[in-house]
Amino acid sequence: MLVLLLLALFPDRVAGWFGGGTQDGGPPSAAGRAAPAAEAERPTPAEPFRGSPAAGWRTGAAGITVPAARATGWMDQAEVARALTRTRDFLALSNLDPAVLRGERPEAAIALVNPHQRDVQDYLAAAFRTPDEENDPVLMFSRFDPAAVRPAGGEVRTRGELSFAQGERGAVEVTADVTFVYPLVRAGGGDEVARTVVRRELVVSWDDPARVETEAGTFTVLSYRTDTANGGCGGDRTGTATGAGDGRGFLRPQFTADRSPADPAAGPAVDPYDRDVPMDELMRPDDGACGTLTRS
Repeated sequence: MLVLLLLALFPDRVAGWFGGGTQDGGPPSAAGRAAPAAEAERPTPAEPFRGSPAAGWRTGAAGITVPAARATGWMDQAEVARALTRTRDFLALSNLDPAVLRGERPEAAIALVNPHQRDVQDYLAAAFRTPDEENDPVLMFSRFDPAAVRPAGGEVRTRGELSFAQGERGAVEVTADVTFVYPLVRAGGGDEVARTVVRRELVVSWDDPARVETEAGTFTVLSYRTDTANGGCGGDRTGTATGAGDGRGFLRPQFTADRSPADPAAGPAVDPYDRDVPMDELMRPDDGACGTLTRS
């Protein structure tokens, strides 16, 4: 089964990870980057979510809503409940585990993926051996270079939900749509806090082993889509803060000193905290430019 991989390089609704404010931000500045936040809204190491909608979000996996289970397809109610819990576990192991965030291989998360799904296993092998734009671990896992940044505070804020339905051959398909907000400071020191916002949509199939080659306790990945704000943007571009990774294996947040002058190729204004826009609307063809955050 081929995995559908769609990247949002120019999202219209990705919220900035560094202080977005609880009110809508203004238009992008003339410099083609997020307009500076008011002093009172700027995040600090002590208050890394200040000025951001994520200040009111829950911490970690608690921010991922899991629906009530019911018998579906080949699974009874208890088995569906277990499939939902394990899907949430995968999201936590992929995007919240401190070891994974500092760049270690996500072994526990990978163990939940059907080992017989050749296309995904090939992607995983390439992504952690020789990452590039097509096989970049950040397409499924949140990772930062510990030589460049470290967490600001001990929390990642999240908002999102799981849903499920019967899929092909009686399988139980679980869909996740979750936004993760990571506050960071430079590894070398300093008080400036940058936030990276990653919205992930993941669809997995808990297959009937009588009908599909799989292993107990593992799922088949049907699709994964990623929309990133202030984490690196396409190839060597790092100038305008939205995209789906840069092919170098890590999310790379931008600090004030990293921001470039006006970029005539800058893409549309985007709000990374806006979860009302469907991922389908965010996923659109590459026009050669990265988006510009309206708040960061």
